[in-house]
Amino acid sequence: MKKKLVILSGAGISQESGLKTFRDMGGLWEQYDVTEVASPEAWRKNPELVLQFYNERRKQLWKAKPNAGHTGIAELEDWFDVEVVTQNVDDLHEQAGSTKVLHLHGELRKARSLVDPNLVYTLENWELEMGDTCEKGSHLRPHIVWFGEMVTEIEKAAVIVQNADIFVVVGTSLVVYPAAGLVHYIRPGTPVFVIDPHKPEVFINDVEYIQEKAGRGVEILKEKLQKLE
Repeated sequence: MKKKLVILSGAGISQESGLKTFRDMGGLWEQYDVTEVASPEAWRKNPELVLQFYNERRKQLWKAKPNAGHTGIAELEDWFDVEVVTQNVDDLHEQAGSTKVLHLHGELRKARSLVDPNLVYTLENWELEMGDTCEKGSHLRPHIVWFGEMVTEIEKAAVIVQNADIFVVVGTSLVVYPAAGLVHYIRPGTPVFVIDPHKPEVFINDVEYIQEKAGRGVEILKEKLQKLE
C-alpha cells in the first residue's frame, strides 16, 4: 500500500511556467488594488472590469505549459498516493498528469452561475463576456474564491492533510489564510519538506527545507523521499 504524500502548492510553482501574479501583471492593473478586481464588491461595482482582469489571466494560462515542478509532482504518483492541495487557480498540475488535485481558491478555466453555485462550466476559450449566461438564464461569473468569500474546500483540505504520511509545501510563503493554517493539521511525527528559495516559516517541528525553486526542488525532494522508503 502506497504512503499518502500530500503537497500544498502555491504561486511559486506556476511562476516558473510564466504565469504572473497580480502584482507582476503590470500595465493597466498597476492602478488597481487587488480587491477592486477580485471581490464581490468589485463585481457589483464594475463587472466588466472584473471580467477583463480574469480574461487577461486566462489568456496567460491558455499559453502556459507545466514546468518541471508540476511534472515531477505528477511522477511521484508512481511511488506514492499523491494528493495536491493547491492555492493556484490554474490547471497546470492536471495538465502535468496529477490525478488528485483540490483547488482551494477556484479554477480559472471555469465559470459558474450567479444564482446556482452548483452550475459550473468549463470554458472553451479564454474569454468570459458580459451577457454569457447559465442554463437558468443567470449571468456567469469567474469560478474563483474572491476576497471576502468563504474558502469552501478548506475542511476537505484539512482532512487530506490530517491523513498525510508525508507533507510537502512548494511555492507558497504560507501567509495567506486559511490555506496557511493547514500546516496545523499535520500529525505529529510526519516528515515535512518545504521547497522555496526564501525559506518561509513553518511553525511546527522537524521541517526539512529545500531552498530551491520548484523545478529543481522537486528533483531534490525525490532523492530525499527515496531515502525514507
